[in-house]
Amino acid sequence: MQTESKNSPGGVLVYVGTYTDPILFGSGEVFQGRGEGIYIYSMDRSTGGMTLVNTVRGVTNPSYLAFDPSGRFAYAVNELKEYEGKASGSVSSFAVEQDGHNLRFLNKQPTGGTDPCHVVVDRWGKHLFVANFMSGSVSVYPRRPDGSIGPATHFIQHTGSGHIPKRQAGPHAHSTVLDHENRYAFIPDLGLDRLMIYRYDGQRGMLRPNETPWVQTKPGAGPRHLALHPSRPFAYLINELDSTIGAYRYDGASGSFELLETVSTLPAGYTGASTCADINVDPLGDFLYGSNRGHDSVVIFRIDGATGRLAYVGHESTRGKVPRNFAIDPAGRFLLAANQNTDTIEVFAIDRSSGKLSHTGNSVMVPTPVCVRFRPEQ
Repeated sequence: MQTESKNSPGGVLVYVGTYTDPILFGSGEVFQGRGEGIYIYSMDRSTGGMTLVNTVRGVTNPSYLAFDPSGRFAYAVNELKEYEGKASGSVSSFAVEQDGHNLRFLNKQPTGGTDPCHVVVDRWGKHLFVANFMSGSVSVYPRRPDGSIGPATHFIQHTGSGHIPKRQAGPHAHSTVLDHENRYAFIPDLGLDRLMIYRYDGQRGMLRPNETPWVQTKPGAGPRHLALHPSRPFAYLINELDSTIGAYRYDGASGSFELLETVSTLPAGYTGASTCADINVDPLGDFLYGSNRGHDSVVIFRIDGATGRLAYVGHESTRGKVPRNFAIDPAGRFLLAANQNTDTIEVFAIDRSSGKLSHTGNSVMVPTPVCVRFRPEQ
């Protein structure tokens, strides 16, 4: 695995996953990856300025990244349709060097399904969860003491189809979110129009369906990602296909959800093609952000702390095309938007009183950026 390092000033570290190879999307588009692997940046905490400190090469289609809670280990899905001669992608583990500027490859495991698009580590750092988008399955892996990945302890294959034949002919698991107590795992399945709910056995690395096994969305909604409020019993589900966000009241005891309202992510009167991608609540829980691909913007809502409902604040252009993913820094000062199709990451300042975004003037060129992640600080 090749790396290219540069000296950098102190700052918070930002890791960017990219597409390195051509990939066939669920929409039928063949996308040409231009990335060289995983890019590591140092972001100035005051200005949002970003300095490239390393490029970790030799990692194929690291389209989604995750860290263990300590920030000492990193994980990347390798978004593939074939691995070791089987219909599968893979997931890779890395040790993070002490200064955070380099990754040392540890090992790799097959995911058991095609096009893995999301990886997350539980809040105890015991297990990884990988969502295989195209085949609609989820794999669970133990983390070994050295940070490497053990063989899968559980594999779940979703079945069924949805309302839109072209996009929902089968299941499409898109991500996994663990609740704050590590009791439940929530998996939005775009193909089934369902948010799947599982009880998580952290001792054995197993998932079993909850008593209420799923939340049904509107036909053709295409649920993609879920964001939990950091301190209140609310959750927000972004739906890729119909460009909406569902606001829910979450019951942490039963793992169940009550729909409060559904809002559009697009401006009134907009008639162009657009699909949703990422969703995040700011660290203080005051504002909700979601990305639109086509309208190429981030939509901003204020969260009512008493009711969980959303008040529209505005839209901010991402200054590029297809904002696949975005991240908010741990201090809640900056939002970094990855424009997948125009090869940039744009840095926006967050106004703490209104939630509005303003471009800082900081922008970095990254070929086909897909995922932006801040490394947990030591």
